[in-house]
Amino acid sequence: MNTRKLGLDGPITSMIGLGAMGMSDMYGPADRAESIATIHAALDAGVTLIDTGDFYGMGHNELLIAEALRGRPRDRVQLSVKFGALRGPDGSWIGVDGRPRAVKNALAYSLKRLGTDYVDIYRFARLDPDVPIEETVGAIAELVQAGYVRHVGLSEVGAQTIRRAAAVTPISDLQIEYSLISRGIEADILPTLRALGIGVTAYGVLSRGLISGHWRPGASGAADFRSHSPRFQPGNVEQNLALVELLRALAHDHDATPAQIAIAWVAAQGVDIVPLVGARRRDRLAEALGATALTLSPADLTAIGAAIPADAVAGGRYAEAQLAMLDSER
Repeated sequence: MNTRKLGLDGPITSMIGLGAMGMSDMYGPADRAESIATIHAALDAGVTLIDTGDFYGMGHNELLIAEALRGRPRDRVQLSVKFGALRGPDGSWIGVDGRPRAVKNALAYSLKRLGTDYVDIYRFARLDPDVPIEETVGAIAELVQAGYVRHVGLSEVGAQTIRRAAAVTPISDLQIEYSLISRGIEADILPTLRALGIGVTAYGVLSRGLISGHWRPGASGAADFRSHSPRFQPGNVEQNLALVELLRALAHDHDATPAQIAIAWVAAQGVDIVPLVGARRRDRLAEALGATALTLSPADLTAIGAAIPADAVAGGRYAEAQLAMLDSER
C-alpha cells in the first residue's frame, strides 16, 4: 500500500482509507462479524486510516472499531473521528454543537468507546452557525496540546471558513465529498486548501454506491439514506445510471470495474487527496483496493472527464434542507 501525507501538518496515511459509517448506520442493516472481518482485512492490506463519527449509530461505530482493533498495535492505525452532530433517541438529527466545552466532552466519550488515549484526527462534522469556527478549532487545538488529539481536521466547510480555521491552528485536512459526479470543491475549496497546505480526505467517492456498478433500483430499503437521496430518485436515477454504463465501458479498457476507475480517478486528482471507501464487506473492500493498482494517464483522465463531465449528474448530493446546513455549499 502506497502512502500519502495529509497536508503540511497532517499524518502519513495509506493512500486509501476505510470509512466505517455504513457498518453502523445510514445504509440499512450490516453484519457485525463481517464488518469486523472487513476492518481486519483492510488493516492486513496496509490500510492505516479509519474514519468514524461519534454519532454513527450513536456510538456503535466507535465500539465496533474498538473491538476490531483489540490486540492490534495502536500506532499502526490513524483514527479520524467526527463529532458535534446531535441525535435524538429515535435516531433523528436535532442539530450541532460546536461549543468548546461540548468539544471536550465529546472527545472524552469517544476515547472511552474507542479504548484509546488519543485520536489521530479530530474534526467537527458540520459548522455550528451559532459558534465561531475559531472557538471550535481552538478547543481542538487545546486537546492537541494536552496530548488527546494529534491533528485538527475540518469537515464540509467552505473556503472562507477554512481560512479562518487555519489562522487559529494548523489543519491537517478537510473531509468533504468528492467524486466524478460531485466536483463542487474544484472551483474554490480545493485551490484554497492547496494554497494553505491542507489535505483532503474524500468521502462519497462512489457517490454512495451510485457509480459503483453494483447498485440497482429497488436495492435501498426505507432505512437507507439512498431511498431519500435526490440522485437516487425516479427522474434522476435513470440519467445517473446511464453515466455508470459509460464508466463501465471505460473500465473495461483497463480490465477494471466502474468502482475501481471511479476511485482511481479521485486518487489521480492529487497526492494531497486520500479517497475513503465505505466498504462493509471483504469482497467490496478487495475490489476498492484494486484501484491502487490502476495508473490513469493524462489521456485516460481526459477521456473519463469527457465521458462524465462535472455537470452530467442529475440531482443534488443531499436534499435541499440538508444542503442548506452545509457551509461548503454556500
